[in-house]
Amino acid sequence: MVDQQDGPGSRSLRIGVAGPVGTGKSSTIALLCRHLGEEFNLGVITNDIYTDEDARFLRSTGVLPAERIRAVETGACPHTAIRDDITMNLIAVEDLERDFAPLDITLVESGGDNLTATFSPALVDAQLFVLDVAGGGDVARKGGPGIARADLLVINKIDLAEYVDVDVEQMVADAAAARHGAPVLALSKKHPETIDQLCDWVRQLHAAHLQGTHIPTDPGPMAPHSHAGQDGPHGHSHEHPHR
Repeated sequence: MVDQQDGPGSRSLRIGVAGPVGTGKSSTIALLCRHLGEEFNLGVITNDIYTDEDARFLRSTGVLPAERIRAVETGACPHTAIRDDITMNLIAVEDLERDFAPLDITLVESGGDNLTATFSPALVDAQLFVLDVAGGGDVARKGGPGIARADLLVINKIDLAEYVDVDVEQMVADAAAARHGAPVLALSKKHPETIDQLCDWVRQLHAAHLQGTHIPTDPGPMAPHSHAGQDGPHGHSHEHPHR
């Protein structure tokens, strides 16, 4: 495991994992835990609105001791708990870091949300955004804060592309254009070389965190939007992130 000293990397590196429902956020976290679990001390916080299903899935895989995987039930829109009021998640992360000190990396999984969901930099140090080919080859070029400004964009389940008529190379090219050259990773749990690339990204990020050279950046708030309820649509914006 990595030795931590007092200083910039004295607490765990916190990585947020966001993306729409069903793109493979939990399975991406499982991959990281399976392949990096002997190299780093890891912990996971999952978010669901009403259940702890993602945490139960991860525990069932056996990739980490069950007690290192904890669930937050947000009771509201997933983006609210990762950006607007991060209190529940921040307490969960800090408790996990205290109970299993020293943790090297804490992975925080957002509940499934839309293309604009982003984490507050007060909660995580870096964030990756997960899309998948089954969502359509045109999704990557639609942009939005999550796609355009996450530290890493993952295009997941590329082994399924032939079954859903998606050109992976074109989807990656569209994503790179939407991100103005920021990193894009095509990923499949069936393609070991892509898993290695993801793990290498995490290793490099962790090294920068320990050295104090990684500076968390704010990908920006969600666009104004509305939620339908009993009293009709309720519009609001997320222009003032938690600080």
